Amino acid sequence: MSIPGASGPRSEVADRYLEAIYYIEHEGEVPRPGRIAEWLAVSAPTVTVTLQRLARAGWVTVAADRSVHLSDTGRVAAAAVVRRHRLIERWLTDVLGLDWATADREAAALSHGVSEAVLERLDEHLGRPSTCPHGNVIPGRRAPAGRPMQRLVDLPTGVGSRVFRISEVAEHDAPQLLAVLHDGGVVPEARILLTERADGQLRLVVEGHPVVLSSGVAAAVWVESAPA
Repeated sequence: MSIPGASGPRSEVADRYLEAIYYIEHEGEVPRPGRIAEWLAVSAPTVTVTLQRLARAGWVTVAADRSVHLSDTGRVAAAAVVRRHRLIERWLTDVLGLDWATADREAAALSHGVSEAVLERLDEHLGRPSTCPHGNVIPGRRAPAGRPMQRLVDLPTGVGSRVFRISEVAEHDAPQLLAVLHDGGVVPEARILLTERADGQLRLVVEGHPVVLSSGVAAAVWVESAPA
């Protein structure tokens, strides 16, 4: 795929880098070579060489402090990659019935080979969803209505809320948490009540059922903020 303002079509490797930078940025982190290397499970020298190539092609810029930023064309390209991944995840979960973790892994493998025509038909078939299965907004769509978000780990005790989304970065860094959250029913739109916080654990009632999460897992869950 080629986008005006950048040099030539993108490779699958370029797509993976743009997607990683997009996710890291959207979770409030600063993308740097070391973090990108962790994300993609490649060596630091490999990241340095690839970022130089992406910068020459016009997809990214690398600042003096080593922070990495998407260019305007890079941001458009990254959003297209993320849209593709999230729509395929929706199809794999909603239609084929795959669990979250498997769908995420398979979407990463499939997304680069799906044509734009097939993706558009898939989007139409799914009813043009606004989010991926974990509640993260598909680029170009509007986020679900509701109060602002906060992390579940910061929700006051005794306050009811509802789940908005699961952090994409935390999901990547600890894929096993997807199974924990899915099995506990901690999914987008689920109604929750935080009843107790003690010893690094949160005791919840999720759609009427008791669930216990560690503070680390709860930090990956974004919920509707408590009323002021």
